Amino acid sequence: MATLLEIHPVDPQPRLVSQVVDVLRDGGLIAYPTDACYALGAVIGNQQAKERILAIRHLDERHDFTFVCRDFAQLGQFVRLSNPVFRAVKAATPGPYTFILPASPEVPRRLQHPRKRTVGVRIPQHRITQAILEELGEPLLSSTLLLPGHEEPLSTGFEVREELDHLVELVIDGDATGREPTTVVDFSSGSPEVVRVGSGDPARFS
Repeated sequence: MATLLEIHPVDPQPRLVSQVVDVLRDGGLIAYPTDACYALGAVIGNQQAKERILAIRHLDERHDFTFVCRDFAQLGQFVRLSNPVFRAVKAATPGPYTFILPASPEVPRRLQHPRKRTVGVRIPQHRITQAILEELGEPLLSSTLLLPGHEEPLSTGFEVREELDHLVELVIDGDATGREPTTVVDFSSGSPEVVRVGSGDPARFS
């Protein structure tokens, strides 16, 4: 049965944030709020959690997982950025955007797109997520919590626990979650291609 943890959306309690990080480091899978919508998250090295995310969302191995990063310096360790792409991505972060970019050698091959060798990256503007990332000290391996058969993501912690009670270890109720997924911009060819319109304004990449 998943633990439901209520964390203050503006001033996250350090004790509760540490509890989340303990679950992640113990190999757990969490559902957490972001500035876009709920997401599933685990530590990058947790191969079992990756398979669980694919199973929960009914996805295949071609899915671009996202590395949710604390800041731009951390993001830059995992992707290759030309100068123009660097400027475009930096100007839009932090915010509700996911960027598909060529993976750096730091990214394990099993987490890259099998054909394109890309990975998704993003920096959220959400205090709970940022507090978790700061305490964890590394990015979260993440995927939007959009369940099969649902047209929209779930928007409250109680709804998420009801749906995923036996599929995740912990659900965070943060009471400040968006209701749309991120806008996804694919820069793998060097030029921006908006592949999903979501909560971030796509006009800046048109």
